[in-house]
Amino acid sequence: QKKKLLEELGKNRLPYMTPVDADFHQLWKSKYSKLIFRKSDTVPEELHQMVQEGFLTLREHDCFFQDLVRIKGKDFVTPVSRILIGNPGCTYKYLNTRLFTVPWPTEGYDIKYCSHQIHDACKALIRLNDYLHIEAVKALQGQNLVETREINDTTVIDREQNFATSLTEKGSVSKDQSSCCVPADDYISLKDRTSYNVTLLNYMDPLQMLYLKQEPYFGMGDMAVSWHHDENLVERSTVAVYSYSCEGSAVAESDEQILKGRDPAVWHVGLKVAWDIETPGLAMPLHQGDCYLMLDDLNMTHQHCVLAGFSPRFSSTHRVADCSRGTLEYIFGQCELALQNLQTEPDSVTLSLKSLETAIIKQVEEIHNEVEFEWLRQFWFQGKRYLKCTDWWLKPIAKLEEFWRKMEIMTSLVLSEVQKEERIEEQRNKTIRCFLLVLTERQRLRKEWTAR
Repeated sequence: QKKKLLEELGKNRLPYMTPVDADFHQLWKSKYSKLIFRKSDTVPEELHQMVQEGFLTLREHDCFFQDLVRIKGKDFVTPVSRILIGNPGCTYKYLNTRLFTVPWPTEGYDIKYCSHQIHDACKALIRLNDYLHIEAVKALQGQNLVETREINDTTVIDREQNFATSLTEKGSVSKDQSSCCVPADDYISLKDRTSYNVTLLNYMDPLQMLYLKQEPYFGMGDMAVSWHHDENLVERSTVAVYSYSCEGSAVAESDEQILKGRDPAVWHVGLKVAWDIETPGLAMPLHQGDCYLMLDDLNMTHQHCVLAGFSPRFSSTHRVADCSRGTLEYIFGQCELALQNLQTEPDSVTLSLKSLETAIIKQVEEIHNEVEFEWLRQFWFQGKRYLKCTDWWLKPIAKLEEFWRKMEIMTSLVLSEVQKEERIEEQRNKTIRCFLLVLTERQRLRKEWTAR
């Protein structure tokens, strides 16, 4: 799609707008209304201070890392350095790389941090997470209210119009007030779509980068992060971003210039309608402490990029990660399911399989692959760098390795069984056919991971 779009454009560039353009707000309202912006002065000062100190602490302790990601079978190092912080035992996968959370302080979990400062940084980020969750619920309720007003505008009486307007002006809609517009069962949905379980922190100093890609469609300049949809999220969940650029004199001087297009000294978030060349793009400047929310399906219908300024910048990007297959609870459950087919004989030494049914063997071997390639190799590949923050993951990973060893034994037991001459040939061939597929995949992935 990208190639086709660039061919269609040739040497031309698509139009885009920034706040200095006369039609900027009209474009924002009509085509990008699910992007909600919060200027820094609307965020509590105490929260700014905690979060910004937390960012600097994590940088001082070398806790930001460039990821090795895989795109179309090739490995790339990300220009942005990252760390994942969130619910204990939670992971987040993007571009074939699984990140393991540095857990934020959570009741009921014994989390030992490498220093008090790292503990305080993680605590600041859970405070920010709670704040952004509340802001996202308010924003979604406000959106529902506006949409309902637009539908009813032609028939609604003045009294109801005034009531809705007064709520919108207050900028905050309580559950009781908005119940005329948001059905009761939607509150659960709103909560689910804004209950962030992880934040992916980003850091980049553009002046330390030898090369940054140029934005290809609009000519917006240097990109820190290329156009993309955020992946591995709960459907229609909100993404909330807190931005902190360490602004200095270079930015202040540049602000005085009147430039066509975006100011290259200032960081921006760029938005465009996915694979569309009719709608102008949007470039929104990001100053110290600004926040923005991508509501509902905006992340699916639109793409966004991050345009680099001159100063170093941190961001905390809060997400409802789809953890259906990405938590310790899930993978331990899978291991227990697989090991139900392993039994210890009465002599307490010999191990054997309870069943040689094709479906059961296939399920066990697929779980075996999942544990090895989605968890163990992903962790030891990049996860051990988080030991700079906490050793929390070492015990669960050791437990997973123990499960993996038992599954290796189970693979050997299947091989032994299919070699026995007394087995019925038809059944034996059926078992081998299904078993060989999973084993071939395992061999391929082992070669791929060794090369990485």
